[in-house]
Amino acid sequence: MRKELILLIISDILIVGSFGLIAPILAIFIKDGISGGSIVAAAIATSIFWLVKSIVQIPLSIYIDSKRGKLSFLIVGTLLVILVPIIYAFSPSVNFIYLAQGIYGLGAAMATPTWLSLFSMYLNKKHRGLEWSIWSTSIGIALAFAAFLGGKLVDPSGLNIEFKSLFFIVSAVSFLGMLVLFLISKKSLEEVKKVESYLLPKMLHKR
Repeated sequence: MRKELILLIISDILIVGSFGLIAPILAIFIKDGISGGSIVAAAIATSIFWLVKSIVQIPLSIYIDSKRGKLSFLIVGTLLVILVPIIYAFSPSVNFIYLAQGIYGLGAAMATPTWLSLFSMYLNKKHRGLEWSIWSTSIGIALAFAAFLGGKLVDPSGLNIEFKSLFFIVSAVSFLGMLVLFLISKKSLEEVKKVESYLLPKMLHKR
């Protein structure tokens, strides 16, 4: 497995795993900790994220595919995602949660297809299924531990920390995940592109 794949997986574990800390309990925070919050408000917040992500993801992907510097788009999208828990922490009303979810959707729409594109570029052609499985398994294990840990951290019988403190932890860990992306060299991206540009015409000719 290439070093770049390992870095992408580590970054994803830190970012997705950190958000796993709050995923099971965010609805509780919106219902009980925010002015105007309710179960319906939590449902609306989730809908906003998925609607924004779904609406802008394809146009953004088309634009990003036409540009160089995919890694830069991934970093910008990740940075938007990192801001979301901070907005949660300082939200005086449910409207700010809705705003955060919109930003979350935009960041995810930019980061997700770009991450998938980069991951695909670095795959070993003979072990694609295995390398995708390593990523999927790693994320699954990270989310399993994060969900349990997030609940224990805010549970009164556990560490009983404030939601605001947990949001800061999520942003901090996600920020570390973003920093990992800077370890992927632009030189390696250019090398992969050169190999693809050399092999693609031969593959098409064989067909």
